[in-house]
Amino acid sequence: MSKNAVIMHGTGGNPDVLWYPWLDRQLTARGYQVERPYYPSLNVEPISTFLPKVLDGRLFDADTVLVGHSGGAALLLAVLEHLQAPVAQTILVAGYATRPNDSDEPVLQDVYDWDRIRANGGEMYFINSITDPYGCDATQGRLMFDNLGGTQIVRDEGHFGDFNQPYDTFELIDRLIVPMQSERNDAEPHIPSAGEAVVPEIEVDENAAPRPEEEVADVARADVQSRPGG
Repeated sequence: MSKNAVIMHGTGGNPDVLWYPWLDRQLTARGYQVERPYYPSLNVEPISTFLPKVLDGRLFDADTVLVGHSGGAALLLAVLEHLQAPVAQTILVAGYATRPNDSDEPVLQDVYDWDRIRANGGEMYFINSITDPYGCDATQGRLMFDNLGGTQIVRDEGHFGDFNQPYDTFELIDRLIVPMQSERNDAEPHIPSAGEAVVPEIEVDENAAPRPEEEVADVARADVQSRPGG
């Protein structure tokens, strides 16, 4: 079957903002069938009644890549818990598993079956920022990493896109997504296996605001952590 990808927008957003259309174009050019659903009631309607609408009639299988941003990333935790078969890959950007601030979060479940999420999530990445204004930060990423394994990536890039933070491209995600077989025939990029030490080419953002030297050192040490799920 052909590879397919689903990109979930964040709370109060829509599929035509930020880096979602750009990633759609990148993956489409790579041969993926890409879906960017629009959910106006995301994180407004309780997850117990909202989740069945997300799952209904949608294909999630071993050829699926899931990408979620903010509330869309939190939504994917519930999606993964209720799938009948695992997906290939899951990338959660500014994701969270508990309330990151004082706002209500109807998208969250009270408890999660971490074993089931781990079994269904495929290769999992958690991308969070130490400067997230909503609290969807590296601590939230670490919580998911500790429960699910996979790879945690820590950056200094706010919310990775917001009403006051233009973020039209996201090349890191494009690089993380596993190549299709046709792409492998042209070039064989190295995809690190779970538990493998990673020396990323993604740590340095020359346009990022300078930070104190000791803070930079902390981020560099924690920027990429990887371990097997299980």
